Amino acid sequence: MSSASSSVRRIAATVLAAGAVVGAAALPAAAQDRDHGRHSRVEISRVQADSPGRDDRSNRSLNGEWVEITNTTRDAVNLWGWTLRDEDGNRYRFDNLRINGRATIRIHTGTGHDTRTDLYQNRRDYIWDNHADTATLRDDRGRTVDTESWGHRHH
Repeated sequence: MSSASSSVRRIAATVLAAGAVVGAAALPAAAQDRDHGRHSRVEISRVQADSPGRDDRSNRSLNGEWVEITNTTRDAVNLWGWTLRDEDGNRYRFDNLRINGRATIRIHTGTGHDTRTDLYQNRRDYIWDNHADTATLRDDRGRTVDTESWGHRHH
C-alpha cells in the first residue's frame, strides 16, 4: 500500500507543478489584457492645419481646417469631458459624444451643425498654425491620450 500512496503523491505533485507553470505563463497575458482595457485607443489620426485655398477667414475656409479623431478599438468610447488643444491654449471640449468602435470623427474649426461624423468648434478665427503646432487630445481626467505635431516646434 505504501507504493500506491507514494504513486498518488507523485502524481499529485506533478499535477500541481504543471498547474503552477501554466498559471505563471497565463498571468502576464491576463495582466496585459487588463492593462489594454484601461488605455483606450482613441487617437488623433489626421490633421488638416492649412485649409485649402486662401486663408480669408470665411466659414468655408475655417471648416477646411480640421482634426480627425479615430477610435481604433471595437468598443464605443464616450468622449464627454475630453479636450482637444493647440499649443496656444485654444481648447475644444467634447460634450456627451460616443464615438463608435473603428469610427472616425472630424472636428472643424468653423461653424456648422454637429453630426455623428463632423463636429464644429464654432470659431471665427483659425486655430491650427499652418507651419508648426501640436494638437493634444486629453481624456476627462486631463491625461494626455495622444498628440500630433508638425513643423519645427515638435515637443
